[in-house]
Amino acid sequence: MTVRSARERRLLPALAGATALLVVASLLVGGFELSLTGVLTDPAQREMLLVSRVPRTLALVFAGVAMSVSGVVMQLLTQNRFVEPTTAGTTQWAGLGMLAILIAWPDAPILVRMVFATAAAFAGTLVFLAMLRRVRTRGPLIVPLVGIMLGAIVGGITQFLAARTDLLQSMAAWSSGGFSGIVQGFYEPLWAAALVAVVVWIMADRFTIAGLGEGIATNLGVDYRLITLVGVSGVALCSGVTSVVVGFIPFLGLVVPNVMRLVLGDDLRRSLPWIAIAGVALLLACDLIGRTVVAPMEIPASVIMGAVGAVAFVGLLLQGRQRA
Repeated sequence: MTVRSARERRLLPALAGATALLVVASLLVGGFELSLTGVLTDPAQREMLLVSRVPRTLALVFAGVAMSVSGVVMQLLTQNRFVEPTTAGTTQWAGLGMLAILIAWPDAPILVRMVFATAAAFAGTLVFLAMLRRVRTRGPLIVPLVGIMLGAIVGGITQFLAARTDLLQSMAAWSSGGFSGIVQGFYEPLWAAALVAVVVWIMADRFTIAGLGEGIATNLGVDYRLITLVGVSGVALCSGVTSVVVGFIPFLGLVVPNVMRLVLGDDLRRSLPWIAIAGVALLLACDLIGRTVVAPMEIPASVIMGAVGAVAFVGLLLQGRQRA
């Protein structure tokens, strides 16, 4: 038995069990106390579970899947492990699209907002990839720096337009990355993340080959442009829907794929389900921390995830420098 297989036999069942426990904890923890017996006997507890706790937990699950899968797809397409939607400007473009529809049509239905946010995220990701083609030096730090600078520019434009149209407060509310407002009838568009994950898993071998570069992929008979289009579309859909429903969730798509790559290697078909599970577990843990440390108040999960992700990002940068 190899060291990696022994590590998998220990860690993967533990990850699955921890995720299941976190799901149960997410259903039970909150200002309104629930119990397993009370849910069966008390109508008020049952209503709270079905109207609030279950939708919130499902939103956390789908958002975790969306951002972790988006992260691994972007890392393959850019051949850089430091890239994910928030370090490539994709989520910032989604925010600009969301603001545009709020200005043009303040009462637009949520599906219309998602269409605009997804379209903006798609266009912004294509702009990012086009900029990378013009960058001569493709070092491991250059690619995320290009994305961060592009995202900062787009974010600055969004802030300026929001200030000029008195929408700063609205923008801060929907981009906070919190799940406290998720109720039944609001989280359902996040099912699109599950669809994207299934498509990526079906095409996992092609994405793995595309991650070797355009020249190698073409020589192996893979349509690199088609795979890029599918990948960018999936990332844009996940980013747009997640941004509209729960806001921005930073660094999740960066931390989870890199950690799971150390455990499972680079085989996407094998690792993708575990990447999704790990993303769910990490986001659930961040949300539970935010719910409990200042109870009955709440810290958005994105704030906790941002702190954890920033430390992990710096650690990955230092590790890459030591290897270099």
